[in-house]
Amino acid sequence: MNTQKIKMHFTDGYLINPTNPVEINLIGAGGTGSKVLTALMEMNHSLTELGHAGLSIRLWDDDIVTSANLSRQRFAECETGLYKSVALINRANRWAGTNWKAETVKFARNAIGKLPENASATIMISCVDTVKARFEIADILKELNGGKFLRNQTKYWMDFGNNKHTGQVVLSTIGAIRQPSSEKYETVSDLPLVTEEFGDILKQSESEDNTPSCSLAEALEKQDLYINSVLAQMGCSLLWNLFRNGITENRGFFMNLKDFRSQPIKV
Repeated sequence: MNTQKIKMHFTDGYLINPTNPVEINLIGAGGTGSKVLTALMEMNHSLTELGHAGLSIRLWDDDIVTSANLSRQRFAECETGLYKSVALINRANRWAGTNWKAETVKFARNAIGKLPENASATIMISCVDTVKARFEIADILKELNGGKFLRNQTKYWMDFGNNKHTGQVVLSTIGAIRQPSSEKYETVSDLPLVTEEFGDILKQSESEDNTPSCSLAEALEKQDLYINSVLAQMGCSLLWNLFRNGITENRGFFMNLKDFRSQPIKV
């Protein structure tokens, strides 16, 4: 008889019953990030309707909307020339009556190595284009939480990444999350950073061509039309379950949209 317990991760208690809106830094406002923001708008409204304090989002991106961004990313022609983060946050605030914030700089250290202001948040969500940016985020997270207690100390990091037809979402904890005693499950307190567990794979899969696309047709050669939308919906479903159910057997997934296959990553 197999008596092996199923491995489960229980959500940090603060996310379930916070005194204030849960602070989230969303890093990247492009193909995936723009659609993750829409999903977070829906999540925020649903949470507040259920009596939760909701979400407080700060969107980071120093890029400008161009004609190549239209259609595949969530921008209109009239927003061409605006900062992506400003265009998206203004739209979100008008629609939902929120007071979310836009940052028109990269989430990175400055020229003298100083951390960005407002860098700390309870949840980090990265939708960045390069492996280098992921390692920079990991480095910043380690310093932000290096033995210091902060009101909004980072608990989780959710990373979205994709190529033309494939992608992945990986949830990590920043340090160990206290777990309850359980006779039914084997609780897992520490979910490794994506840069530590999959660092070699990330480096091997990175494209050498990171130049901006000059047209929508060129952009679609790099990333298929619906890869970002599918990743955003599935990834935010995982985040929603952390809030709603307080427990997860999976910490992400690998997806191949061309073959319509998805493989969960167990905790």
